[in-house]
Amino acid sequence: MKAEEIRAMTSEELQKKLADLKTELFNLRFQLATGQLDNTARVKAVRKDIARVKTIMHERETKIRA
Repeated sequence: MKAEEIRAMTSEELQKKLADLKTELFNLRFQLATGQLDNTARVKAVRKDIARVKTIMHERETKIRA
């Protein structure tokens, strides 16, 4: 997911996306621990997506304050 796509989302959509990504990361970690995960690179991609969403949410929050 690119930053441009994330910026196009509303705040409510960002909250939902963040919750979905956190759930997916939890499931991926569980699969990794049990040896069922085939695509280990997906863990890194989800972590980066979470960071992107949080960054854009923080940008919006600081713009509101300024």
